[in-house]
Amino acid sequence: MSLPFTRHLWEAAEPTYRAVLEHPFLAGLTDGTLPRQAFRHFVVQDSHYLRDYARALAVCAAKAHNEQDVRSFADDAVGAIAAEQEMHAEFMAALGSDAATAAAEPVLPTTRAYTSYLLATVYGGSFAEAVAAVLPCYWIYARVGEELLAKSSPDPLYARWIATYGDEAYQGVVRRVLALTDRLGEGLSEAERERATEHFTTTARYEWMFWDAAWRGETWPV
Repeated sequence: MSLPFTRHLWEAAEPTYRAVLEHPFLAGLTDGTLPRQAFRHFVVQDSHYLRDYARALAVCAAKAHNEQDVRSFADDAVGAIAAEQEMHAEFMAALGSDAATAAAEPVLPTTRAYTSYLLATVYGGSFAEAVAAVLPCYWIYARVGEELLAKSSPDPLYARWIATYGDEAYQGVVRRVLALTDRLGEGLSEAERERATEHFTTTARYEWMFWDAAWRGETWPV
């Protein structure tokens, strides 16, 4: 009996996930030493990212094979926009700024590359490829939330971020997408599984790059 498709995907991306957990950005979140400027960079770019991620989820809804999956991805797209408008507005206020200021700041190289790849994949690929491409954002954040929740943070702002992704409601959403991914995996050819796996591992790498860009204070070089 073959492995569940999600297990195959996770094994392919396991080294990337381990690198995520070891990244100094996340270490700084949990011990409270992360510079505020690095967190602000992350929040601003995440606001830009989530607008395009919501579009990607809407495309997943359009390509879904049944009404329940259409509804679920459409709800998640709405949820991504809500997160951008509500949670990030709270964070920007705590950082002495506001959402309008964040929206006016440029989309930086890693964010642009990640969202461009994501949108190209969901528009141009099959439903399974689209789901594989959006899955790391769901799944890695859920796993990171689980890992970090036990540690939390002495910084209330960082503790708030950690609690969001360790929350059981969010974990339940991720379990639903994982169950769908396993169902899709059962009907894929080997070539289709390989394409989906490539998209999954690529966007998983972009997740690491996203945190790293905030840590480095990435800007456009020219």
